[in-house]
Amino acid sequence: MDSPSLYPAIGFLTLLVTTFLMAYRRYKLHQNKDLIASSLSPSPRSSSLSPSSLPSSVSRNWRHQVFPSFRGEDVRRGFLSHIQKEFERKGITLFIDNDIDRSKSIGPELIEAIRRSKISVVLISKNYASSTWCLNELVEIIKCRKELDQIVMIIFYEVDPSDVKKQSGEFGNVFEKTCVEKTVEDVARWREALEEVAKIAGYDSRSWNNEADMIEKVAKDVSNMLNVAAPSSGLDELVGIESHITEISSVLSLASDEVRMVGIWGPAGIGKTTIARTLFSIISHDFTHTAFVESTKRGYNDDTAFKLHLQEQLLSKTLDHKDLKIDHLGVAEARLKDKKVLVVLDDVEEAMQLQAMACKTQWFGCGSRIIITTKDIKVLKAHGINHVYHVGYPRWSEALEILCLSAFVQKSPYAGFEELTMEVVSLAGKLPLGLSVFGSYMRGMSKDEWTHALPRLRTSLDGNIEKVLRLSYDALCDKDKTLFLHIACFFKHEKAKDMLECLEESDLDVKHGLQVLTERSLVSINRVDYLLMHSLLQQMGKEIIGKEDINEPKRRRFLMDAHDICDVLSDTTVSGAVLGIDLDINAVKEELSLDERAFEGMSRLQFLRVYNDNKLILPRGLNNLPRKLRLLHWYRFPMSFLPCEFRAEFLVNLKMQHSHLEKLWEGTPAPLRCLKRMDLSYSYHLRKVPDLSNATNLEALILTGCRNLEELPSSVKNLESLVELRLEGCPTPKDLSAKISLWKSPSQIQVFECSGLRVLRDGDTTGLTLSLSDEVIKKMPSWIKLLSHVRTIALRKCHSLKVFPRVPNSIQALDLSETGIQEVPAWIKNLSRLTSLSMLGCKKLKIIPTNINMASLSSLNLSHCTRLKTFPEISTRLERLNLENTAWKCWTCVVKKKKKTGLFILSLMGARILSHSTNFQVPSYT
Repeated sequence: MDSPSLYPAIGFLTLLVTTFLMAYRRYKLHQNKDLIASSLSPSPRSSSLSPSSLPSSVSRNWRHQVFPSFRGEDVRRGFLSHIQKEFERKGITLFIDNDIDRSKSIGPELIEAIRRSKISVVLISKNYASSTWCLNELVEIIKCRKELDQIVMIIFYEVDPSDVKKQSGEFGNVFEKTCVEKTVEDVARWREALEEVAKIAGYDSRSWNNEADMIEKVAKDVSNMLNVAAPSSGLDELVGIESHITEISSVLSLASDEVRMVGIWGPAGIGKTTIARTLFSIISHDFTHTAFVESTKRGYNDDTAFKLHLQEQLLSKTLDHKDLKIDHLGVAEARLKDKKVLVVLDDVEEAMQLQAMACKTQWFGCGSRIIITTKDIKVLKAHGINHVYHVGYPRWSEALEILCLSAFVQKSPYAGFEELTMEVVSLAGKLPLGLSVFGSYMRGMSKDEWTHALPRLRTSLDGNIEKVLRLSYDALCDKDKTLFLHIACFFKHEKAKDMLECLEESDLDVKHGLQVLTERSLVSINRVDYLLMHSLLQQMGKEIIGKEDINEPKRRRFLMDAHDICDVLSDTTVSGAVLGIDLDINAVKEELSLDERAFEGMSRLQFLRVYNDNKLILPRGLNNLPRKLRLLHWYRFPMSFLPCEFRAEFLVNLKMQHSHLEKLWEGTPAPLRCLKRMDLSYSYHLRKVPDLSNATNLEALILTGCRNLEELPSSVKNLESLVELRLEGCPTPKDLSAKISLWKSPSQIQVFECSGLRVLRDGDTTGLTLSLSDEVIKKMPSWIKLLSHVRTIALRKCHSLKVFPRVPNSIQALDLSETGIQEVPAWIKNLSRLTSLSMLGCKKLKIIPTNINMASLSSLNLSHCTRLKTFPEISTRLERLNLENTAWKCWTCVVKKKKKTGLFILSLMGARILSHSTNFQVPSYT
């Protein structure tokens, strides 16, 4: 093929891979559904609940409930008849073989009966081994246990289990007589079956004082096993449960004989208990003793009494002993240390619960699993539990399915309800509890009724949801409750750093409190430091504040409702309780006019955020703003300067984007010793920035788009804490270059942008990131190569820049996109630390020299370099390569690298291949 385009081939390959992955995922989910629908645990040899470990009997149609294997002469008239009567009383049916001819070998009918029974009960008596029929039955039962994971229960009736295992004693004598003149193969099969059955934990009649009690216990256990084995009709409604079970299986490591404690962690309403119950039903029959223990709230003042109560609850369920009483804390370990147990401790809230019920792994026998569900990761960490499964929110498609199953009893919405269901999913924030409650509430409603119900869902929390979420909030101490409300009402979607600074002087222990809220799944912090809170938790917080005083909004700590805020601001009497106001003026239809004394009575106000879309007017201005303000965000502030009396001595964060400010203060500048961030971007009327000599803690000064700014104060160069200065879209402030060259701590500057600079003067500027953007920049100053602290340089859209700039050898990222550079110089190979190079849209670039192998370069973007025709061997570590819309000549030079480094992303879309090497093959790792 002459001049091929790889795009169709890559597109076809992508489609093929995607189709395969989708089909494979459907196959895996189908297998996992089979697993969950079954009552059987994985085989002891399996390490997880993976589809590969599924028993072949999962889809089998059971014909019988219980198959009994027994020696009739020993037990039929006595013990067996009592068991049969107790089974009948509990609704359990036994397979009866009276109509089957017995011979020396069991026939096809009996084999089929064994294989089609859910449970086999083997009643081993003294003369059990005298019957070759019984021994052959036993061989088949053990075979079904191994191959089909059939449940097998053993009753040793007046016989020692060790005699059965070793074929010794009276039982051994009987067995030896049976083996006379039998084939070696038969004897070997029988011995193996007897040894295997003796390993199964069973019921020993000699340890029971009352035979009737033992029979009742056996019948009860068989009944429970049948309940577990019954397929669940509700599993189809447990959306996403398959993936949860599959993922948690690797954490459980069921094949291991170690005792393992595993945590299931996630927020309230996420489905932890549902996952634990489903898992419990799947694997419980593989353990000798099991218990699902629901959370018990502290009802004792004395810690020891509370622990004793918890241990009694654990042992009562694990040992199936009602009203069990203990008088010291060593009982749990003594009773359980030799037993393989499965215990689920659901909704654990404090470490003491774990200390009482699962203090150490040594308390339990080999192979035991203790599963703890909790909203508080700290409980697990404090107990040394490292195996934790975090339950995340469902995918959007799964969330929609949960809602539809609850609202429409089907997996998709009714016709015409699509947009309505999408909004409800959004209102529920994909929380399974919220989706189920909302769906149940809306079930049976018409489309119009849905539309009329939505406003209520937007503004109030359902009682059932609130009851669950409120438990987490009520468990907090007063300080952490207050911090939770601060985030819910004011700081959600703000940076955690900004909140910490604003509350630094408070008595809330903010750093510790934020850690507590995070550990308890009430708040999260994303990778870029923004505070996140689930929408339903936020709604709960707002309702808690709203109930502080239903009739008097001015007595609440936070005001968020636009109409309540308007009423309070119209009332100039004292509103001393208000800490924060968050006003979106767009929520008010009419124009709002504020009195000049609107904020005079708010002596405690610390946080003020106003989003003004030209509806809020101040006809007489403002007399003052509260002295204790720590955060002031006012979008489109309508005045030319802040109130003269506003001292701002506590102000930490000032953001007044798109304001009408010409200057900040009239007269004496305010003391700004607490100010950390000042953002006046796109304030087109701003001409001067005030003297900042007393803003010694200022870290960020954002003046982007202030197109009429005349100058920066000389005090800027003395701001030793400044790490961010942004001047994009500003004209060249007078003597700015000179001021920068005199900067006292230039190594602290992270970002510096100014479109008005044409030729930078020499100076001692060293920054972590240098970003310049202007069409008229023609050359870079020689001192740029001396900036040893620079890690990133961006010269985007400098169209007049034609020569590749000399940059420091320590540079790690270089962005020269959309510049006029025509050639990459050979000395670029000296940039030994360069990991990323972007020359996107350099349409004049023609040449990249050969033999410039750069060992550290991992990302290269040459897309839309339409004149680039050759591509050299530039790096052996390249992971990302973009050659879209280029005109390169040779295939072999593109990916001439070691396979083990792996090219993760290769983009050739629209590349015009001029020639190729006949021996080139696209490597599989692309």
